[in-house]
Amino acid sequence: MSKFEEQTGSKYNRYFDNAATSWPKPEAVYKAGEIQMRQACGNPGRSGHTRTLEADRLIYRTREAVAALFNIADPARIIFTLNATDALNIALKGFLEPGDHVLFTAMEHNSVLRPLARLQREGLVTITEILSTKEGCPDLDFLEKAYQPDTRLLVCNHASNVTGTIAPLKKMIDSAHSRGVKVLVDASQTAGTIKIDAQSENIDLLAFTGHKGLLGPTGTGGLYVRPGLDLKTLREGGTGSQSDQDRHPETMPERLEAGTLNSVGLAGLLEGINFIQQQGITLIRDHEKSIRTNLFTQLQAIKSIKLYGPADSELCSSIVSFTIDNTDCGEVGYILENSYGILCRTGLHCAPLAHKAIGTFPEGTVRLSPGYFSNKNDIDYLIGAIKEIVGLVN
Repeated sequence: MSKFEEQTGSKYNRYFDNAATSWPKPEAVYKAGEIQMRQACGNPGRSGHTRTLEADRLIYRTREAVAALFNIADPARIIFTLNATDALNIALKGFLEPGDHVLFTAMEHNSVLRPLARLQREGLVTITEILSTKEGCPDLDFLEKAYQPDTRLLVCNHASNVTGTIAPLKKMIDSAHSRGVKVLVDASQTAGTIKIDAQSENIDLLAFTGHKGLLGPTGTGGLYVRPGLDLKTLREGGTGSQSDQDRHPETMPERLEAGTLNSVGLAGLLEGINFIQQQGITLIRDHEKSIRTNLFTQLQAIKSIKLYGPADSELCSSIVSFTIDNTDCGEVGYILENSYGILCRTGLHCAPLAHKAIGTFPEGTVRLSPGYFSNKNDIDYLIGAIKEIVGLVN
């Protein structure tokens, strides 16, 4: 038992790891999953009885909710996936052809880096990393010079999971489209907390996860595919439609979905999106900016702490990464949890090139990611703990 548990009787008092998965969830999210499991767990599209039909309706309502949130005209252009990693793999391997050249930013997650590296090793594509500034913003001048005649795709992390830095998405999309290059946006860190308008921003492919800013359960996510784009299928199988044929259906969303969907998780995701719509993206964004500004400002005043990413929270998601001089970040995370009941993430955050860009490779950083349910008392408690840790190690 940790010192914190002995003193408070509680194992987890403060949660600062929303960039990994959001917690807590709205109460309706928990209830929706339980109701779906206990009372309405039919297999969507596989029968004609009432439970199956209700599961079908649930999934369609969730598709409609996602479409409304991202301003997508046709809900059928949204496919549901296991998570953002699954969506990104479907997009990359379904869109790219042998001989294609791909641009990607230094702030990408391994869910982009590893699939691209494999495709390159197999001699299928060539890739170029777009350098980033020390604050984690893609270098647009470098981008302009990096296009090649065979460049077909630009991959852009909407906001870094290391620094929180928001990419200049419109400029990058306009740059790519002016050359006939399509853009895949990874919205893992922004969906649900920062407004995304797929139509006005001309997004070609949008990958998102359900368990972070969308406040849904793990095991949920999706991919938007712009009308006119056709992706190769990664999976074929049962869809409940055209069952007499040995070819997978060509129509969306069935074209990119195979097998039984996670209706339990999608029931929770629907309630997470409903909560976001009820609160309003603007209110959520303003709260998270305020919380991050408070956290960043107080950390900035502590000697021995080095901060990464922009000071201006307008330019960031709700993430603050830091290091303490001459102190292992893993040790800091261990002390925060075991002595203070504070949960955060340390290390490389599955984004090694991002840490190389900001100068924290291979040690990584301590990453704090407050969420919509974080408050000033949480921040004050965290700052007090960090001040004590700095005193102990210096």
